[in-house]
Amino acid sequence: MLDKDGYRPNVGIILLNERCEVFWGKRVKQHSWQFPQGGIKFGESPEQAMYRELYEEIGLQTEHVRIVARTREWLRYEVPEQWIRRELRGNYRGQKQIWYLLRLVGRDTDVCLRRSEKPEFDAWRWHDYWIPLDSVIEFKREVYERALQELSRFVFPAAARRGAADAPPRSGCGG
Repeated sequence: MLDKDGYRPNVGIILLNERCEVFWGKRVKQHSWQFPQGGIKFGESPEQAMYRELYEEIGLQTEHVRIVARTREWLRYEVPEQWIRRELRGNYRGQKQIWYLLRLVGRDTDVCLRRSEKPEFDAWRWHDYWIPLDSVIEFKREVYERALQELSRFVFPAAARRGAADAPPRSGCGG
């Protein structure tokens, strides 16, 4: 399902633990890491897609998380031509995403990477909120940075009030 501009609607998930660290998943059989994300199916709302993807990719259900915030607008990235499947070339440009900031209210042991027949990740870890994005595929980095930046005010509210959201202190984990 593409919009009129050639973007596939998608959701991204930034999952926080109680230390304001983020869930970071390693793609199956690759050396790249990313946040959980996935497409919005026809008839699904972004929130419904987020909960479905959360379960399919990392095994968490609605009772394991709490929604803290989401991005106000769609964040878009274009996929380079060489990464686009041949049958989509000419129509498909990339993805537009609504990003959700979630707080884990369950336990680490609730995470299960094998809930679906085709797992997305084969390993995971918690990482500092301001994760270095060099392990993210290059064309997604700007969207990751924009999502982290926009949602940081809900994670580090004291820093946001001071106008220093780009360099929050380690303490003061909100959400």
